Amino acid sequence: MIESPLHCSLSTPEKTAELARDIAGALGPGDCLLLEGPIGAGKTHFARHLIQSLQDQPEDVPSPTFTLVQTYDVQAGELWHADLYRLSVLDEVEELGLIAAFDDAVTLVEWPDRLEELAPAHALHLTFDLDPEDEDARRLTLRWSDEKWQPLMERIIP
Repeated sequence: MIESPLHCSLSTPEKTAELARDIAGALGPGDCLLLEGPIGAGKTHFARHLIQSLQDQPEDVPSPTFTLVQTYDVQAGELWHADLYRLSVLDEVEELGLIAAFDDAVTLVEWPDRLEELAPAHALHLTFDLDPEDEDARRLTLRWSDEKWQPLMERIIP
């Protein structure tokens, strides 16, 4: 049994994309991924590849930095990709409608610290960090408390 937290290395951007595609196949309505890490650590790269792998016809997936939320109709249903970096108060999160999406859509949230106590308890947390020894590599920490993520972890992590 793999226990939370789980640490792994992603040696190239393609390894990050592969992991995104692997995780995408396990997602369904109500699943939430909270993507944490500094600017440039790979959160949007991960999200872009996850979303494209769920689209019937992969299309451009822009960062929602300025729009705050992008929605997509994907094989798993509706998907919300949110970037909360520019938000400063919790009321702004509620105005986006993101809280309701946590129940019915697949949600990817960059900068989830802005959610504060509104973050779903069942979410899978992915923390991306730069590797100081290799500019292309990333260090990833996965954390979860909901046992629903256990089969996925056992499948994707060697």
